[in-house]
Amino acid sequence: MQPFVTLTAVAAPLPMINVDTDMIIPKDYLKTIGRTGLGRGLFAEISRTADGAPDPDFPLNQPQYAAAEILIAGDNFGCGSSREHAPWALLDRGIRCVISTSFADIFYQNCFKNGLLPVVVTPQELERLMAHASRGANATLTVDLPAQTVSGADGDPIPFSIDPGLKAMLVGGLDEIALTLHKREAIAAHEARFGELRPWV
Repeated sequence: MQPFVTLTAVAAPLPMINVDTDMIIPKDYLKTIGRTGLGRGLFAEISRTADGAPDPDFPLNQPQYAAAEILIAGDNFGCGSSREHAPWALLDRGIRCVISTSFADIFYQNCFKNGLLPVVVTPQELERLMAHASRGANATLTVDLPAQTVSGADGDPIPFSIDPGLKAMLVGGLDEIALTLHKREAIAAHEARFGELRPWV
């Protein structure tokens, strides 16, 4: 998993509330367990016109946001079903950080398991960031995970809270398996002691 330390990138605005996981990656794209290639299905049902062409009004279809790695989204992002394909699709499209006022809990946890940083800010801070992102290609933000701040060219940095354990996973680029393997010596020692104490097991 790619570590997340500091990210400076274009931020794209998505001023929609209650964007559920089916909107993020529709069910038609869930036939695979591979993590690559899902970016083509990201927001497929809300980013295209009736004839299937890219909707020019959808932010991520606009050239100024082609390289966006940060998404500024409305309240309750990632609600709906628990599909892990949602963070996979965002990452495959190049999005490494989503900022909102709130996230659905399962989606929030799935983000950390895959190297995607979800940042929670206040409604006032989101309004400020959404306005900044609406500037287009000049809407560059810096997300500093060790410092736990989001900052742009103007205004004071916006602080955010994060669980220390989840933060350590992202900074170290560790998923749950890698985190367990870091403790392999302690696990092996425990198993050896357990075998000595209970040789009949």
